[in-house]
Amino acid sequence: MFLDKAMERARVSAGEREVTVPVSTLEKAIAHRDVPAPSFAAAIRRGEGNVRVIAEVKRFSPSAGKVNAGATVAATAEEYEKAGADAVSVLTSGFGFRGCVQDLEEARSACALPLLCKDFISLEYQVLEAGAFGASAFLLIAEALGHEDLAGLIARGREIGMEALVEAHTVAGVDRAVDAGAGIIGINNRDLETLDVDISTTEELRGLVPRGCPIVSESGIRTSDDVTRMASAGVDALLIGEALMRAPEPWIRLKELTGR
Repeated sequence: MFLDKAMERARVSAGEREVTVPVSTLEKAIAHRDVPAPSFAAAIRRGEGNVRVIAEVKRFSPSAGKVNAGATVAATAEEYEKAGADAVSVLTSGFGFRGCVQDLEEARSACALPLLCKDFISLEYQVLEAGAFGASAFLLIAEALGHEDLAGLIARGREIGMEALVEAHTVAGVDRAVDAGAGIIGINNRDLETLDVDISTTEELRGLVPRGCPIVSESGIRTSDDVTRMASAGVDALLIGEALMRAPEPWIRLKELTGR
C-alpha cells in the first residue's frame, strides 16, 4: 500500500541523513534561530473572518505525476505570500513528490509566512529537521502512527516551539488524533491507500473534532465552489496544492479561488 511504503521510505531516508547531520547539529540550529518561527496555529485560525488558506508548493505527485516540475520553491512561496496566503505548505518527501528538506530553507528565505513541513513523519529526527530548516509546523498522519508515537511527536514539537498538524481520513483517525492531544486537526479528503479524493470526507468528519480545535480541510479543493462549500462546513483553513500548482501562475489561481 502507498502509505506504508511512503512511511518506510521516509524512515530510511531520514536515517541516511542522520549519518551526516546528527541530532545535535539540528538542536543547535533550532536553539540559535534569530527569531522564533511564526505561529502556524494563529495564522490558520479562522475566528470570525474568511476561511484561511495554506498554499502548497507541489511539483510532483504520486497520483498525478508531474504537476509543475519547473516551479522554484522560493519564487512560488514569495508569490503565495503576495497573493494573500496565510501559510505555505512545503512537500519535502522525496518519495512520490521529489521534494527535500532543503526546500523548507528555500521557502523560508523567500517569505515570512509560517511554513508547514509536509512529509511522512514518524521519527523525532524528522521533527527536529523540520524545525532546523525553518518550519513552524509539521504534518503527522494519524492512521500511520500508534498512540504513543503520535503523542510523543506532538509533545516533542511543542518542546521546540513547533506545532503539529495531525491529519486523519477516518473516524478512527480523528479519534486517535484527539486522544493524542492534537492541537490542530486536518481532515484529508484523499484516501492515502487508494489515492481517491472526496471532499465530502470533511463534511462527514468535522463534527468529531472538539470545539475550539482548528480544522484544516486537505486535498481535492479545485474550484471556488469547493472553497465556499468547505467554508460552509465550518473549517478554519484549506490546504490547496495541485489546483494552484497546475495553473500557469499559481498565485493568480489562488486569488481566483479565494476572491482575495
